[in-house]
Amino acid sequence: MTGHVSIRLASERVNHCVASSNDIPRFYTPGEVITGMQDFMRGHGTYVEDDCLKSSVAGVMQKVNKLICVRPLKSRYVGEIGDVVVGRVVEVQQKRWKVETNSRLDSILQLSAVNLPGGELRRRSAEDEQMMRKHLTEGDLISAEVQSVFTDGSLSLHTRSLKYGKLSQGVLVKVFPSLIKRRKNHFHNLPCGVSIIIGNNGFIWISPQPPNMLTEADKDEVTNYEMQPVDRSNREILARIKNCIAALVASKMMLDDTSIMFAFEESLKYEGVKEMLAPEAMLDIAFLAQHRLNNIMEE
Repeated sequence: MTGHVSIRLASERVNHCVASSNDIPRFYTPGEVITGMQDFMRGHGTYVEDDCLKSSVAGVMQKVNKLICVRPLKSRYVGEIGDVVVGRVVEVQQKRWKVETNSRLDSILQLSAVNLPGGELRRRSAEDEQMMRKHLTEGDLISAEVQSVFTDGSLSLHTRSLKYGKLSQGVLVKVFPSLIKRRKNHFHNLPCGVSIIIGNNGFIWISPQPPNMLTEADKDEVTNYEMQPVDRSNREILARIKNCIAALVASKMMLDDTSIMFAFEESLKYEGVKEMLAPEAMLDIAFLAQHRLNNIMEE
């Protein structure tokens, strides 16, 4: 009898969590009861058993009206139009590049979807096609925006804005796409002197801040800057930011410029960058960053 009472109380507690929209997202494991079926509909990542809605994957529950889904923590990136992504060119094809963006299929960057040198607007010619490898070649990293989604789920990218294009000196960090918090802006210049691109696809690019680039004509100045070696102090800051992201990921915290900057500020008490990789230090940094985020939410 006691077992039935405890199960009923647990079910009521779960139902209460589902009904409350302001709660912190909760992590569910496969087979765990989410709620009863009487008031909710089954979505992706769930199944019905014994008149209960259960999770079929390990992830975070998402509720839209009466539809309940469980978003898996470990999954491939599923792109949406307007997403900012960081990717690596894997192949140069006829009038297009294939780009690895952490999704199920390689993404496509058409020759017509990139800026020509000098920002010139015209139809692409056979000469432009022959010069494709001078723009981008295998192994190059780029930032881009999702322009459209093909019927098979692959993505079409574009780099028609000055903020997109080839990436040069910096550090690439790969995390779970589910940990990336969606924002209006995914390009950030942090107060510590670092530029960061938080790709919706889980690829994060960390680099020294370039000079302010206002027009296409200023690209020569930026290119010269990017060809210069990064000094030791900047390399240490890049490594510290990278380790801060690793600490947040280890604690399954959502990533945006605020959480990364809070983690960076809390990490300054560790003089050596290597000290931050100790499990106790990573947990300490993530806990203090989460505490500061909670204070902001309460205010």
